[in-house]
Amino acid sequence: MKLPIIAYGDPVLRRKATDIEPDEYPHIKQLIEDMYETMYGAKGVGLAAPQVGLSMRLFVIDASPFDDDEPELKDFKKAFINARILSEDGEEWPFNEGCLSIPEIREDVYRKKNLRISYYDADWKHHEESYTGLAARIIQHEYDHIEGKLFTDKLNPLRKRLIEKKLNDISKGNVSVDYRMKFPAAKKGR
Repeated sequence: MKLPIIAYGDPVLRRKATDIEPDEYPHIKQLIEDMYETMYGAKGVGLAAPQVGLSMRLFVIDASPFDDDEPELKDFKKAFINARILSEDGEEWPFNEGCLSIPEIREDVYRKKNLRISYYDADWKHHEESYTGLAARIIQHEYDHIEGKLFTDKLNPLRKRLIEKKLNDISKGNVSVDYRMKFPAAKKGR
């Protein structure tokens, strides 16, 4: 089942997501599968629960499209539940990022090269792992979503002003996408 992706401007994208308890969400594996299907349908490499309207600490990634650049990403597909970044270090490096909730906008974003993260997988097994390079970047981007942050928050004030009209258009639904979206400021009856 493909879920609609929530567009820029919806308050759920700005809310710090809450932890999930295993007994509180017994169908978590189905939600994770639905999120993967949604992400693949939109040609993304990551998707966080707030992007499908759920303010919970869950995100999924599949970094395999980047395996030409980093061969170790060939089968890098994971779900992260109740994630907490424990540390980030290394030199910040730029990479041109986009977001399924902010279609048609891509900008260079600087992030630390390495991270250490604590999380639970879909079977509620706890992990504490370190990542570097593109894997770390994708995790950082999705982690920002469960913290109520967007990649556009990391842009300098001038870049933010230059894309402000595009962001407003996205929230109104004035954007062309080939996947289902919900637009917070769209006029009814369209």
